[in-house]
Order: sequence, then structure tokens, then C-alpha cells
Amino acid sequence: MEKVWLKHYPMHVQRDLEIPDESIPGMLKRTIANYGENKALYFYGSETSYYELGNQSAAFASSLQQNGLNKGDRVALMLPNCPQFVIGYYGILQAGGIVTQVNPMLVGKELEYILNDSGAETIVIYEPLLPILNAILDQTSIKQVIKVNLAGRDTKDGMAVGFGDFIKQAKKPPEEVVINPAEDVAVLQYTGGTTGRSKGAMLTHRNVLANVMQTYEYFKDEIQLGKDRYLTVIPLFHVFGMTSCMNLSIYTGSMSIMLPKFDLEEVLQTIKDLKPTSFPGVPTMYVALTNHPKAEQYGIDSIRLCNSGSAPMPGELLRSFERKTGAMILEGYGLSESSPVTHCNPVFSTRKPGSIGIGVPSTDYKIVDLEEGETELPFGEVGEIAIKGPQVMKGYWNMPEETDHTLRDGWLYTGDIAHMDEDGYVFIIDRKKDLIIASGYNIYPRDVEEIIYEHPAIQEAVVVGIPDAYRGETVKAVVVLKDNQYCGEDELITYCRNNMAAYKVPRVIEFRKELPKTNVGKILRRAIREDT
Repeated sequence: MEKVWLKHYPMHVQRDLEIPDESIPGMLKRTIANYGENKALYFYGSETSYYELGNQSAAFASSLQQNGLNKGDRVALMLPNCPQFVIGYYGILQAGGIVTQVNPMLVGKELEYILNDSGAETIVIYEPLLPILNAILDQTSIKQVIKVNLAGRDTKDGMAVGFGDFIKQAKKPPEEVVINPAEDVAVLQYTGGTTGRSKGAMLTHRNVLANVMQTYEYFKDEIQLGKDRYLTVIPLFHVFGMTSCMNLSIYTGSMSIMLPKFDLEEVLQTIKDLKPTSFPGVPTMYVALTNHPKAEQYGIDSIRLCNSGSAPMPGELLRSFERKTGAMILEGYGLSESSPVTHCNPVFSTRKPGSIGIGVPSTDYKIVDLEEGETELPFGEVGEIAIKGPQVMKGYWNMPEETDHTLRDGWLYTGDIAHMDEDGYVFIIDRKKDLIIASGYNIYPRDVEEIIYEHPAIQEAVVVGIPDAYRGETVKAVVVLKDNQYCGEDELITYCRNNMAAYKVPRVIEFRKELPKTNVGKILRRAIREDT
């Protein structure tokens, strides 16, 4: 089918990009050469220039090598947004390692699984999370722990060494590591699914660089090289934050204003004091800002551009936010498997509320039949969206069968159900994977169900997403108890809270005598969702 979306591209926006044979550390070095004295990071009054970022990440790389890191070794990053995240990320890559992104909200078996699946032997972790790590440490492959204290106090704690002390171990510049950008994995970005364990999407250096370049080219009309200020509240361990905040900011020589979490009053005060120009976020963040009675008094009109991802954007929210701020919210789409950006409503052409827009440069896409995925469907017909481009992952770590199922003839089969209009704009209808998106967090029902099933009173459980005015969706668990067993709603919620990340915990529990099933005994998740 003709790439009808390209007719919207103005002449100065490239349709197809030439991706240089460059590593991610190479991208940083190029920015240092052009903008070395610019401020790269701002964190609670502390500023880090690009020169300083380069020196510190190089020292971190050297210390990793001195402590035995070899090319291809995985290093886990389990941190909130902070300068140490960026230093660690670029240092790991410069040393030849692979960054394994770990959500700091994971606990117990969730964390244990990712550490063991990746084979990471080193972890960089936020100091308050050490008890969670220590509880499972003996069951993991971890041999070296580097802890981050945001107050800057480095103390020895068992096998854990402070981040600052670790950097000081560097005795010489890091050894040069030859990187093949098209083949060498830069990041393991763990995603999940309703049919099995979490999967590590292997993003190569070329994947990550390509997506940064695609994003820049698409939005360059609104980007001021070396001058922009990115409000970085989206977690950097999330692939959206990694690309649209950290890496895009560095690619453009801009400053990243880092906050470790979304606190409304803190965000507003930061906007007032530092006047960010770009605010990538999720709808719940924009809801909170829009509903604040005095938002205009904080100068939120300094923000020119908001890229919204991770969850659908209600049309009324978009209009209300733009009336208050004068900023544009551009709703887009992406996946961990595509580094992540594939689509967005354009700056340079028509925006269509409710759509995810059109493809970014060098991105091809089609709607295919839901049964076999081989027949391309005409405009307006509903099917699965498949994507092709330089940002599409190499495959899943240690999962060749999953890789073959998801990547077919160069196409990434997303599992998302959509239709395309005659202008090439895509509208997501449903999620084939039954993914729940609450406050921008991806929640995979199987992950929650597996932990609920471990409760001794539970016979059957199914988890679905239900509409929520603030979170977009929230988690509901429908359960059947074993005969002669009792478990109340509060008990089950407490059990979940103790065994999974807080954002995954079901907010609603429904007890039933039985669950609807097919004639072969498969639980009918869709029927349960429709009932609720």
C-alpha cells in the first residue's frame, strides 16, 4: 500500500534518515564537542555540564572495566531519575556493557526473575532499595552492588560500594571498546505479556540512536538546539523516558531538569523557577496540572511542547490543557520493542484527537488481518498494526520462539488492534495483549495473576483493567476461593501489596463462585471485562 502519510511531510522534514554507524557513547561525545559547556543535567540545584557528564561517565566505565566488566556483560540500573542514572547508563555503554533497565518499584520474585534472566552480575541501585535486593541476593547472579545515595553520602554497606567511591576507583581512561552499532545490544528493556514471563527487548545501539534521530527530525520545528530545557519526570527506566527525555535532550545539547517522581506542587514550582520548554508526560500528569486551580500562576506557558505517550489521551483533557498553557500536546505511540517511538501527531500538519498520528521518519506500517497477519487490510478496516523501521528491536533476550512470533520478515507485530484512515492516521481500538495501562505504567495481567495464585486460599484468578477517571485504567482482580478457604478483600490487597510493585496492586477485588470458560477450560477474560 502507498505510504499515504508522507504527503503530510513538509519538504524540510526528511522521509528517510541515514543512520550513522555510531554508538550511543559516540552520540554523547559528539554533543560534548558541540555543547561541552552547556548544562546537561539539573537536579535540585546541582548542575552538571556536558564536559562533566563525559568525564564522570568515562570514569564510571573505567571502574567497571577494572572490576572485570567485559563487552556484552549486563549491568542492572535500578534507580529513580537522578544524575547517577545518566552517568551510569552512558558509563556502562562506554565500557561495552549492556544496560538492563529495572523498575525501582519491583520487589521479590519480579526483581529476582529479571536479574537472573539477564544474567546481570553488577547492579547500580538506589540505597533505600537495598533491603529488597538483599532479601533475594543469594538467589541471583549479582556479584557487585553499587549503591546511590541522593544526599551524596557514600558509606560501605556489606558488599555494596557507594557510587561516588566506585567512580574514584578509576585509575586511567577506559579502554576503547569496538562497537558494532547494528548488532551490539545497548539496552535490555523488559516488557511483559499475558502469555508468559517478562521479555527483555534487545535494543541495539543503532535502534536507540535511530529512534532519537527520528524523534528529533519529526519535532525539529519546535526544538532549539542547545537551548531547550526538558522537564524529566517520566522515569528514565521506562523506554519513553529513556528516548524522549534523556537521549533526545543529550542529542540536542539541551538541559534535562530531573525530578525523581511526579509531585504536583514540586512540578509546578520547578516550572515556575526553571521554565522548561518541553514536558514529555502521560495523561495523568496533564490531568493534575489542568485541574490545579492556580496552575497559570506558575508560568506553565513556558512549555511549548508536550509529547504524550503510554496511555490514550482524552480529547477534552487535550483541549483544556492547551487552553491553560498554550502548549501543544502531541499524542503518540510506541513500544518497548521499537525503542519506543513509531507514531505521533505531527507539529507540521493536522492533528487528529483520538489518533496516534502518523509514522515518524523511516517508519513503515500496515494494518493486517487478526487471524494470520498476512493480509494487508484497506483503510478503515480493523486489524493488527505491524511496524517496520530502524528502531525495531533485534529480538527478545533468550526467547527465540517469542522473537519469531513477534518479528516476521522484518515486521514487528505489535498485538495492538487498530485501523488506519485514508490520510495514514492510525486509531488504536483495543490491545490484543490485554495490557492494562494505569497512570502510564504497563501492567501485564499474567504478572499479577501469578502472584495472586500463590495465595493459599485462591483457586482461580483473572485480572482485567477497568476505567478509572484519574489513572485511565486501574486493576481489578476477579477470584474464586478454594473450598473451605476464606480470604477477604483487604487481606488479598495487603498480600498483593507485599508481593508486587505498588502500581500493579488490584484496587478492586470481586469474589465469584466460578469464572466463565471456553469448552476446553480456558478462562474467558474478555467476558469478564465486558461484565465489569
